[in-house]
Amino acid sequence: MQKENKGFSENDTRLRLFYLYRLLEQHTDEEHPKTTNQLRDLMEKEHGIAMHRTTVYNDIELLKKAGVYINCYRARANEYYLESRKFELPELKLLIDAVESSRFMTESQSKSLTEKLITLTSDTNAGKLKRNLHVPGRVKSENKQIFYIVDSINEAINDGKRISFQYIDYNSRKKEVLRNKGNAYTVSPYSLIWNGDYYYLVGYYHEKEDIRTFRVDRIKAQPEILETAADPVPEDFDITRYTREVFRMYDTEELVPVTLVCENEVMKGVLDAFGMDIKVKRAEKGHFQTTVLACTSPTFYGWVFQWEGKIKITAPKEAVEGYCNMLKKASSTIDIMK
Repeated sequence: MQKENKGFSENDTRLRLFYLYRLLEQHTDEEHPKTTNQLRDLMEKEHGIAMHRTTVYNDIELLKKAGVYINCYRARANEYYLESRKFELPELKLLIDAVESSRFMTESQSKSLTEKLITLTSDTNAGKLKRNLHVPGRVKSENKQIFYIVDSINEAINDGKRISFQYIDYNSRKKEVLRNKGNAYTVSPYSLIWNGDYYYLVGYYHEKEDIRTFRVDRIKAQPEILETAADPVPEDFDITRYTREVFRMYDTEELVPVTLVCENEVMKGVLDAFGMDIKVKRAEKGHFQTTVLACTSPTFYGWVFQWEGKIKITAPKEAVEGYCNMLKKASSTIDIMK
């Protein structure tokens, strides 16, 4: 006997078509099609709606006419499955890997978003989305408002409005402290940039009258979108160039040309940092020389140091001296056991 479902009969398409689509989405794929009777049983079990065999067929034809890609294995008992999805299985695997390894989201946010991504495939394929990705020592953000912060920044950029927010740092006891004496930063947001597993806001910082970068996960809370119109992005501002030149988003010093002599094996690392358009030439045997635009700061010097002598700074003199001074300061803090 047909179960009543709040006034919806077996011939009522107002919800039945949607339910049928969801059944196909959740329970079928190319390897796991469902027969007409199996779909009828699922509809009865999950939604309390009884369907005739011809009703299933007719509803599937209606869904196909509406643009839903449903395939059919022609056999003694026809079997149907949802052929096209918003995301293919390999795409979902990559997205889940990105979410689980992301540093700007909290653990709970990563878990929640992964669970939502899994619902985009069939139940039978959900098990294949169990990932075996291991990211050693991955530090996750503690900022639980990150999604809302990013959303507000995007909204302000789209609406051409300034934003106001507090920015945090950490003291020697790992306690959160507010920068700028707790005063809010007022910024005309230009763009959001993804770099090194973190989001960065690039915009015009009105107090200092300069373009600055801010790490989004260190913005205290959801920014206030002000009624004041944002200053327009300068016509000569190239966000791609800015991203490449402001090395790793940490420095706002003036960019200077720095000449490097590098062992050939570190070419990939140099290209990753400064892009394919740098000019290189042969140097001494097994080496190449290039000149890059960089912020001569501890961040840049730290990048050079990680190559263990395979990259040498040869010019300008100020950059060479700056690197040597940093090394001297670092070595002076080391207690050598005699």
